[in-house]
Amino acid sequence: MIDGLKPYPAYKDSSVPWLGQVPAHWEVRRLKTAVDHVNQQTTTKTDEDLYIALEHVESWTGRLLPPSGEAHFDGQVKRFQAGDVLFGKLRPYLAKVVRPKQSGVCVGEFLVLRARPVVAPHYLEVVLRSAPAIDFVNSSTYGAKMPRAEWTFVGAMLFPVPPLPEQTAIVRFLDYMDRRIRRSIRAKQKLIKLLEEYRQALIHQAVTGKIDVRTGQPYPAYKSSGVEWLGKVPEHWEVRPVKRHYNIQLGKMLQTRPNNSDDIEVPYLKAQHIHWFSVKISDAPRMWASPRETQQYGITAGDLLVCEGGEGGRCGIVKDIPEGFIIQNALHRVRPHDHCRNDYLQYVMSVIAETGWFEALNNKATIAHFTMEKFGALCIPIPVPYEQTAIVEYLDAQTAKLDAAIAAARREIELLREYRERLIADVVTGKVDVREVAVQLPYEPPEEEAGTEEEEPVAEELATADSQEEANGED
Repeated sequence: MIDGLKPYPAYKDSSVPWLGQVPAHWEVRRLKTAVDHVNQQTTTKTDEDLYIALEHVESWTGRLLPPSGEAHFDGQVKRFQAGDVLFGKLRPYLAKVVRPKQSGVCVGEFLVLRARPVVAPHYLEVVLRSAPAIDFVNSSTYGAKMPRAEWTFVGAMLFPVPPLPEQTAIVRFLDYMDRRIRRSIRAKQKLIKLLEEYRQALIHQAVTGKIDVRTGQPYPAYKSSGVEWLGKVPEHWEVRPVKRHYNIQLGKMLQTRPNNSDDIEVPYLKAQHIHWFSVKISDAPRMWASPRETQQYGITAGDLLVCEGGEGGRCGIVKDIPEGFIIQNALHRVRPHDHCRNDYLQYVMSVIAETGWFEALNNKATIAHFTMEKFGALCIPIPVPYEQTAIVEYLDAQTAKLDAAIAAARREIELLREYRERLIADVVTGKVDVREVAVQLPYEPPEEEAGTEEEEPVAEELATADSQEEANGED
């Protein structure tokens, strides 16, 4: 994005492993000599105070996220002023570093750092959120589940301090680049959303019979399906309960110890292993089961596994799986008969989920459960076998192209983020000189905080979403 960046004319050894060589005219000093560690405890908050918890700060960008609910104070919080740098000391690898523009209070898991005249607050924020600094601080943490960094270590760390005008140039350059990278990321995220919407529209049109995939045109005649989410269907299609064409088997209740001498320990899958259109079999836990149960609840390639709780209805087809796996009772195993197809049903289930019908059916006011009775009674469109095959082949071909385009866009986003991380690290450690470039950059007004990047859901979030059904299934 920026060509012609060159190193500084002369360097010196910083004697700091995470810094390496730095420009010869830069200082290297301990953080505590450049900032004040502010620890002003309070139990009160005024209406004008901004309240910041760790979950309000976007990782690696420093942008504030809108609060998800009303602020609750458990014990003491810390006061900060506008321009102070808040450094998240809990799980520092998340890079929760922010410089609020408004005074307020924050949770105690932040270090509140106030810049002294030798360092510009914005430069301080950028350096502390850079990957080399975060990695260095993270190396000091203690605690396996809740690792924390302490001020005694953070304050003693050595960090680079260029002259103040150069700090301003570095900040100007990085802000300029960050805006451009974020715009590119948001454009690609918008493209992904459009592709995903188009993908789902194709699936919806095909499995509900709005188009004949063999001709690309509507069918000649339609009739009412009598099903709220489905509407009209081609006149020759049937609409029947799932149980008429598929065998549904709910999984086994968790068994943590052998009940009989012939019980064996086997791997099992639960709801968190099921994603839309895919099944993850790695990291499978184990339970005890009898030989009869390993047959009754066993899994083979081609089985459709459907979540019973949590996001009831979420499903994926098993591709390849070793012998011996079974399902826990948070899952249904589905096998077709009467010339029906699991891959067709999988597409139908995704359409039903998109309509929100599963949420209404599963009664999320209490604990959501997509029971065998609800599943079996679910009415779906049943085209004749050769039409099911045509629909599946058409959707497999079309969604493969769209999935490839979506994957490429996501990879481009990943590369942009990696480029930004590397660029920041190179600039704040003095590997490249941005002074001349910064002078030539046009002025741009600051962007609104609302323009944040949306991160892809991670496995940990999926596991959290499924926690209710896991607790129910493992009683």
